[in-house]
Amino acid sequence: MEEKSKIKSFRDLDVWKLGMEIVLDTYDITKLFPKEEVYGLVSQMRRAAVSIASNIAEGFNRYHNKEYKQFLFIALGSCAELETQIEVSGSLGYISPVQRDKMIEKLDHEGRMLKNLIKCLKA
Repeated sequence: MEEKSKIKSFRDLDVWKLGMEIVLDTYDITKLFPKEEVYGLVSQMRRAAVSIASNIAEGFNRYHNKEYKQFLFIALGSCAELETQIEVSGSLGYISPVQRDKMIEKLDHEGRMLKNLIKCLKA
């Protein structure tokens, strides 16, 4: 497991790297959404995806583990938010079942990594 004492920057965290991958994937799959969704679902999905990586980075630069955990919990919430929006997108036919499954799998992995990091911070 990653330990802050051995990590120099949030950029070294695998959980942040996966978060960034999720951001890029989200931008990629929402490019082809209908124009009427630009200010709706597309905007919400992109904001939730960016929130995951951003909160990991911001929390890392806090001085206390309690604050760090708070930001990781926010990132975890953003994972759930994006997962719900992915499900909606699939139900509306905006993304394929393969895209949906790939994103859900990444979000599940990200969520597990966040939970493990939170557990390490509690110890």
